[in-house]
Amino acid sequence: MEQNDLTLRPINGPEELDLFSRLPYVLNEELADDLALGRRRPEWMWVALRGDRLLARAAWWSRPGNGTPLVLDILDIDDNAPDPDHSDIGVRLVRTATAATLPDGSCPPEYSRFVPPDWRENTLTRQAVENRMTVLERTGARLFVERLRLEWHPGPPIPKPTERLAFRPIRGADELVALMASVMDGTLDAHGRDDLTRMSAQEAAIRHYEDELARYTSPRDWWRIATLPDGAPVGFVLPAHNGYNAIIAYIAVLPTQRGNGYIDDLLAEGTRVLAEQGVPRIRASTDLGNVPMANAFHRAGYVNFGREINMTWS
Repeated sequence: MEQNDLTLRPINGPEELDLFSRLPYVLNEELADDLALGRRRPEWMWVALRGDRLLARAAWWSRPGNGTPLVLDILDIDDNAPDPDHSDIGVRLVRTATAATLPDGSCPPEYSRFVPPDWRENTLTRQAVENRMTVLERTGARLFVERLRLEWHPGPPIPKPTERLAFRPIRGADELVALMASVMDGTLDAHGRDDLTRMSAQEAAIRHYEDELARYTSPRDWWRIATLPDGAPVGFVLPAHNGYNAIIAYIAVLPTQRGNGYIDDLLAEGTRVLAEQGVPRIRASTDLGNVPMANAFHRAGYVNFGREINMTWS
């Protein structure tokens, strides 16, 4: 559709990936595979054009087979274009694409943006990030949480298991969901805290398991429960592969066992499980405000290589 001399439309197919990729972003290199595997669809990838110049773009991502987008993970505007109305173009694109892409009356999915770890210290990077946030704020979004992106590479020795904990496989979904529900008590995770304003801990655990954890195709026997010598659970760690990278998908200590340093044992075990698979790297993330978890990752040799901005609509 055209608005004055501005054209807003989805791309016509993979043949227009070069057009869509004219604006730089770290996810550009994944777009072709995502389209081929069904994580993206051409009708979910929108561009704003003036003539043949790409002024803005937006795209949603979802899991293969899902009929609706799960996250808005690409929003870019051409910061170098001569147009004085960058923000206006971005807002028009987001509103038009959202109305055409999402089911009528549905709340837009979360927005996710990967940014450098020092994005606030670099003037140009900060301006670019804030420009995109401003576009979304004008459509009704708000900052929800900022997260640390962490990465471990083979090299540093992984601490050997101590005798104070034993590790065993998870016995089934019911056991894991029960443990997940129990660790919601006192959680520092923003998404978990938000869930508890709308549902019970049990309901939140079931939803998290069904919507995310159950969908991983990596072996379930990688998952571990940590116990005391008498068999009482202490916590759990879920190493996995998300289709892009080996990850620590979930790690937690039970409320009654917090403060004993068990998080270090759990993280070492999860890292060891994945390292034994010969993976080139392991990734993880945690909220910027979850200082104890961030410190545990740093102690284990994980490096903060980026951050993630999450915004939501009410």
